[in-house]
Amino acid sequence: MRREIPLKITLFFGLFMIVQYFVPHWAVNDLAGTFQQWAVIVLAFAYVLGVSNLVRINLDVVSKKGRDWQYKLITVTALLATLFIGLIGGITPGTFFNDRLYMSMYVPMSSTMYATLAFFIASAAYRAFRVKTWQAGLLAVTAVIVMLGRVPVGQLLWSDMPGLVDWVMEVPNMVAQRGILIGAALGAVATGLKMVFGIERSYLGRGK
Repeated sequence: MRREIPLKITLFFGLFMIVQYFVPHWAVNDLAGTFQQWAVIVLAFAYVLGVSNLVRINLDVVSKKGRDWQYKLITVTALLATLFIGLIGGITPGTFFNDRLYMSMYVPMSSTMYATLAFFIASAAYRAFRVKTWQAGLLAVTAVIVMLGRVPVGQLLWSDMPGLVDWVMEVPNMVAQRGILIGAALGAVATGLKMVFGIERSYLGRGK
C-alpha cells in the first residue's frame, strides 16, 4: 500500500498534466491551474522541511564538535538570522534585509565566488589546450580566437576580429548548444515518463 498509492498518484497527475496540453477546454485548464497551485504549496512545505533538516544535521555536528563544526555553526546562525530578519522587517527595497543583507553582503559575496571561478577556468583551459588530436587543436584555435575577440588587443590586431567572434558564438556555438539542450530535454522527458509509469521509483526511498 505504501508503494502503490504514491505510484498511482504520480501516474494520475503526470498523465493529466500531459493531457491538458492537448485538451483545450476551460475546465481542464482550470483544474490544471489548481493542481499547479497545489504543487506550489507542497513546494513551500518542502522548503520548510529542507531548512529544518539542514538545521538539525548541522546542529548535531556542532553539539558533538565534529569536523568543521565552526563553519556549520556559522551556517546555522546566518540562516536563522537571515530568516528572522526577513520575516520581521520584510524583504522589499528599503528594508534592512534588502539593502544590508542582500545588496551589501550577499551580492558582493556571490560576485566574489563567481570571480574565483576565473582561476579554475584558466586551469581547466590550460589542461584542455594540450593539443594531442585535431579536435583538441580545433578547440584551442577557437578558444584563442574568442578570447582575442573579446579584448581590445584582438581588435587592434584585426579590425574584423569581433565580427568573427560573433559568428563563432552565434553559429557553431549556438548549433552545439541547441544540440545539447535537445538532448537534455529528451533525457528529462524520458526520466519524467519513467517516473509517471512507475519505472523510476527512487523518489519512494530505499527498498521501494
